[in-house]
Amino acid sequence: MSERILISEVGPRDGLQSIKPILPTDVKKAWIAAEAAAGVTEIEVGSFVPAKLLPQLADTAEITAYARTIPGLTVAALVPNAKGAAAAIAAGAHKITLPLSVSETHSLANLRRNHAQVLEEARQIGAMIAALPPEERPHFEGSLSTVFGCTLEGNIADGQIGMLAEALMASGCDEIGLADTTGYANPASVRHMVRFVRGVVGDAAVTGIHLHNTRGLSLANVLAGLEVGLTTFDSSLGGLGGCPFAPGASGNIVTEDLVFMLESLGLSTGIDIHRLVGVRDILKGALPDEPLYGFVAEAGLPLGFVPTGGSISLERKEEMA
Repeated sequence: MSERILISEVGPRDGLQSIKPILPTDVKKAWIAAEAAAGVTEIEVGSFVPAKLLPQLADTAEITAYARTIPGLTVAALVPNAKGAAAAIAAGAHKITLPLSVSETHSLANLRRNHAQVLEEARQIGAMIAALPPEERPHFEGSLSTVFGCTLEGNIADGQIGMLAEALMASGCDEIGLADTTGYANPASVRHMVRFVRGVVGDAAVTGIHLHNTRGLSLANVLAGLEVGLTTFDSSLGGLGGCPFAPGASGNIVTEDLVFMLESLGLSTGIDIHRLVGVRDILKGALPDEPLYGFVAEAGLPLGFVPTGGSISLERKEEMA
């Protein structure tokens, strides 16, 4: 029996925040509905930030409410602070992610807050969620941005990373996400960072990672993540997106290529890759001047390809290394 891997589609948030054109709300809804129909079960639909900062995501509340009507879909959203979290909760988000950059320079550029200020926001969010009835509480992820290195500061000491991870969990986070904001990660650093942060907050609190393909290592880094037991991977349809506050960082993992690789390994994603590739047509029509990436979409699937045709255990770390 194959292992099940969760693909979290972040294109409607991370992809759209990185481009200038504003995608019409009805097109966003069509995109999200089409991916859900293809079997994607978690989509980060937007970010609750002021419209003047990211006009591309000004309709996030409406998109969140719409996405909640899709059966079986976990609706995720990014929030920069407690005010954004309150808006996300009011809109009905099932999962909220608060980014905390381990690089304070990047944190000031991205959120205009230092570490102490972001942790105070995290505590407010944790208290806000705890005050809700259990059935209404969204899953709360604290995401460690620039955890594999920063274009502004370089490598960040493990001690600082561990301290921030521990502080986020103490604030009420359910899990800690690892984000390769700048595309600096490599397989060795992925294995090290997962093991290190798990050593601080526990294995169950670190299950997912957000990788970029800036230097062509994203799928190799996914394999490294599998070796150490990660089961959730962020990706973006057509590789749309990057980080506007990390100079030179671009290129999310292409969802289509990620699904193909995982299914080729015998790891079930529950996603129909044929239907998934077809969703690209929505973006091609609405964003004709934006490049879409992906080897599978260009080359096609191998003749006779059968999803989850093999079997591989996430515990066979030595054999995969």
